Amino acid sequence: MKNISILVPEGAKLGSIEGSHEAFREVNNILSANGKSPLFDVNLVGLSKEVRLNNGLYNVKTNKLIKDVKKTDLIIIPAFQGDLQKALEVNRRFIPWIVDQYNLGAEVASLCVGAFLLAATGLVNGKQCSTHWRAANDFRKKFPDVNLVVDKVLTDELGIYSSGGAYSSTNLILYLIEKYAGREMAVFCSKFFQLDIERDSQSPFIMFKGQKEHEDEHIIKAQEFIENNYQDKITVNQIATICALSRRNLERRFKKATTNTVVEYIQRVKVEAAKQSLESSRENVNEVMYNVGYSDPKAFRTTFKKITGLSPIQYRNKYSRQIAV
Repeated sequence: MKNISILVPEGAKLGSIEGSHEAFREVNNILSANGKSPLFDVNLVGLSKEVRLNNGLYNVKTNKLIKDVKKTDLIIIPAFQGDLQKALEVNRRFIPWIVDQYNLGAEVASLCVGAFLLAATGLVNGKQCSTHWRAANDFRKKFPDVNLVVDKVLTDELGIYSSGGAYSSTNLILYLIEKYAGREMAVFCSKFFQLDIERDSQSPFIMFKGQKEHEDEHIIKAQEFIENNYQDKITVNQIATICALSRRNLERRFKKATTNTVVEYIQRVKVEAAKQSLESSRENVNEVMYNVGYSDPKAFRTTFKKITGLSPIQYRNKYSRQIAV
């Protein structure tokens, strides 16, 4: 039997905890209904016997304290809400226990922004990790040694797993069910919970918001120029001149402040404008392309798909309000 420890940290999201608990419990129910032994021993593990969540709206009683769990097979780190730095501080006592359990052979999985607690252990330094796209800039600044792959719905590397944002975490739970209980069981659970079992990218859901939580006024000026003039052809040299910086100095400071190169930032701003147009307007793809400053259809399609994971036509078909109507 696999021992699964679902952590109940302070500030965790109740749905993240209950969703994981229910999924593994349902596997046991299905097995029992077919005359088979349960596969999972699922426990809610915390730092105290009772944990208040959602600003005291809910109280969750834990099955075990971390000091009582000497050996487990899988640790689930749920998502948090609110101030992530505060969440790390109040839950710091989980960190050495997670590391010890991993060294004893346990696997570790983080859901959504639970990746912050996972990364705080140091176990994903030099490894791939995903999280909610909205928290990507903060994650990169706090954990520069982690290879953040925010476009991925899930990662799997050396017994450490992570998932993208919000409900995409269910894809990781299904992935783990398939690993431990087999493909047939995972497919059944995907149908039971009505989930898409094999979505592998959260790129289509990413809404680009330029990182401006820095104090480099020259770079803020560059960002604002790009955002106000995305419909034009913009060059790095042009921006360097406007900011009174050398091109080399601009590129170095821009990357440090925003985690994007200047060219990447220009592309992302243009694609974000194109996405909004494809969602809400009646313009065809070529008209959208010209309106965001592209003249080469191939270059536009290539850049759009690189950032969103979909072609412009696929994106329109999936998200257009006009098509939905």
